[in-house]
Amino acid sequence: MASIPELLDGHVTLEVECLDRLYLNGYIGPLATSGGLVTFMREQLGKPIPSPVVLGQVTEKFREAVRTMAERERVPLYQFDHQERKDDVANDFRRKREIRDGVVFVGVAQEKAQAFQGKKIDGQFLFTRDKTVYVNHYYFYIDDADFGPLFLKVCSYAPWSTKLCLNGHEWAQRQLEKKGIAYEALDNGFLSCTAPEKLQQICDSLGPEEIDRVFRKWLARIPLPLRRQDREAGYDWNLSIWQMEVSLTQIFDRPLRGREFFEEIIRDNLDLGRPDRVQLVLDRAVTKKTPGEFRTRVIQDGVHPSLHISYKNFDLKQYFKEGRGCRTEGTFRNPKDFDVNKGISNLP
Repeated sequence: MASIPELLDGHVTLEVECLDRLYLNGYIGPLATSGGLVTFMREQLGKPIPSPVVLGQVTEKFREAVRTMAERERVPLYQFDHQERKDDVANDFRRKREIRDGVVFVGVAQEKAQAFQGKKIDGQFLFTRDKTVYVNHYYFYIDDADFGPLFLKVCSYAPWSTKLCLNGHEWAQRQLEKKGIAYEALDNGFLSCTAPEKLQQICDSLGPEEIDRVFRKWLARIPLPLRRQDREAGYDWNLSIWQMEVSLTQIFDRPLRGREFFEEIIRDNLDLGRPDRVQLVLDRAVTKKTPGEFRTRVIQDGVHPSLHISYKNFDLKQYFKEGRGCRTEGTFRNPKDFDVNKGISNLP
């Protein structure tokens, strides 16, 4: 049986590292506490008696603005069912409405949120966020000129959190198209590219500035619960990392060679999830107090096996993608596991 270096040597036609899926949290710092919310209603909205009625008025105006935008721009407004996979619905809409640099459709879903609730105590309202409630969220599914498919989710209740979901591979594909560099796609990744070094440079260049720019661009183009003057007064959204996926893709000249390589990886790494191996791979000390399970999982899905290990909230997965490439993906669910703060400025 050939060794892993022998299986790799001369048989990898493309190797590229790229940010994959990014799921970002948009938050308004001054509205994170009940005191900040009361100050906002009194000083910014000019309401001397802060009450749930005031928040209800903001929510209703936002809902009406979404309906008006949908009617004016002929954007479909779709109510999600609890059993539906949102990605499947979105893909169906994208096939039917090939929009470039616009809103494809708006989805509405009732989901859990830590929204403010007001209770009247001694004649005054006290606002808390100690319970989760089911409230409407508006999903703006977008095709962006630079980032391709993405969505912005806006919660209709205070403190009006947002989520931005985009994909680094889709962004890299759009940049190649703008530069006239030919490539073949492998799902949302890459099978081949006529300028692989340039492709890697493009992938490496995606940073917080580009992500914040596209976020601000669409905040200016879609309806929001807060007015422009509110945002200019400091009640604006900032981004933090909610979930981040990074990937390495290695494309083989022959599918058989790639499958041999991956099967050898599995054979050689069945102990990869042990604490002593994990701390070598990730350069992190693992002690008895380190949370999480330390094990190697080989998952057989049909005829496509995948190899999994984890560290705290981080997952590392390796699999053979679409019979052509070995894909290694790391998923960060809490950057603080690696002593990195969640602010988008820390993305590099």
